[in-house]
Amino acid sequence: MTKQVQSEDQCLHPDGAFMKQRRMGLNDFIQRLATNSYACKHSEVQSILNLSPPQDPELMNTNPSPPPSPSQQINLGPSSNPSAKPSDFHFLKVIGKGSFGKVLLARHRTDDNFYAVKVLQKKAILKKKEEKHIMSERNVLLKNVKHPFLVGLHYSFQTADKLYFVLDYINGGELFYHLQRERCFLEPRARFYAAEIASALGYLHSLNIVYRDLKPENILLDSQGHIILTDFGLCKENIEPNGTTSTFCGTPEYLAPEVLHKQPYDRTVDWWCLGAVLYEMLYGLPPFYSRNTAEMYDNILNKPLQLKPNISNSARHLLEGLLQKDRTKRLGCSDDFIEIKNHIFFTPINWDDLNAKKITPPFNPNVTGPNDLRHFDPEFTDEPVPSSIGCSPDSALVTASIKEAAEAFVGFSYAPSMDSYL
Repeated sequence: MTKQVQSEDQCLHPDGAFMKQRRMGLNDFIQRLATNSYACKHSEVQSILNLSPPQDPELMNTNPSPPPSPSQQINLGPSSNPSAKPSDFHFLKVIGKGSFGKVLLARHRTDDNFYAVKVLQKKAILKKKEEKHIMSERNVLLKNVKHPFLVGLHYSFQTADKLYFVLDYINGGELFYHLQRERCFLEPRARFYAAEIASALGYLHSLNIVYRDLKPENILLDSQGHIILTDFGLCKENIEPNGTTSTFCGTPEYLAPEVLHKQPYDRTVDWWCLGAVLYEMLYGLPPFYSRNTAEMYDNILNKPLQLKPNISNSARHLLEGLLQKDRTKRLGCSDDFIEIKNHIFFTPINWDDLNAKKITPPFNPNVTGPNDLRHFDPEFTDEPVPSSIGCSPDSALVTASIKEAAEAFVGFSYAPSMDSYL
């Protein structure tokens, strides 16, 4: 069999500044965005500025955080898992960070199983008025148990000042991390990942959920090398096949033209994002990327898609279909996932085998066990675990704080029924 070779000059090399911007929340060019007259013509641009991670002094503090002030008190609501508490876990390492908290590798003290525990600060969520997004994330996670390429929620619980998601622990690394190291992927590898991602998106769409934030940072590899989609904070529920929404949200490089145009958009926004991720896997940078954000937005809206000749005709045709600026002509507009899976680019994929994980992944992360953190960014794992993570405030203060809260997180706590695992 002829060995496939893809030379380095066929990849658009992501420079260090680009990678640093992506990892640190794009802080540098967000500042340019805020002062750029072109970009500020889009009034909703301020919404995307709010996606930058806020300062999180509570999680950085080594002391337990105080309970929320009276204006931020939470009615914890009935709990399906009233016995769960932070002290059930031994928190080992920071493995991720987000806008409202951290993700930690934790071992349960009783069963010795490893989990990824997402710890969110209620105060930060309420300050940003993000309760609906957090509850939407929890709702979507409840529906994920049936799909092989979506991260699973074991249960959730809360204290007076924090929310806890107890999630599958996935330690093969972010797709972003592997792209950063390898610059780009050969086409068969990119096809395999794109197929598993498309399968996950198709499943979400079948539940009338639009994902809206597909990017390499939200795509993990499991220990065998299969795709696992994570982070459902921007999902939009209850979008019927012909339904639309209009919230300006997402990540700059992957925003579809209709989102930038502040037009109503539908589930085809996810197929645009799939095209952007596939393009990045093949070429090393998102399709309309510029270090000048205003120019990047202008490219997304107006610049024709340019494809170098080093990809197959079927890959070219798929990218042209997914990255169609007019959503009514975009691949997936008529028949959603069926159109994607039937595209000639995916002819080598047996979809039943894919969903059964019978196809051997093209890359094996070769992790030795749960403690093998080689595929996590040292920026996270080198950070000390805040002692406040596993602590709760003084019980008398907690009792006082439980009273008010506008029922923002009622029903958050969750424990699956036994048949969820059958």
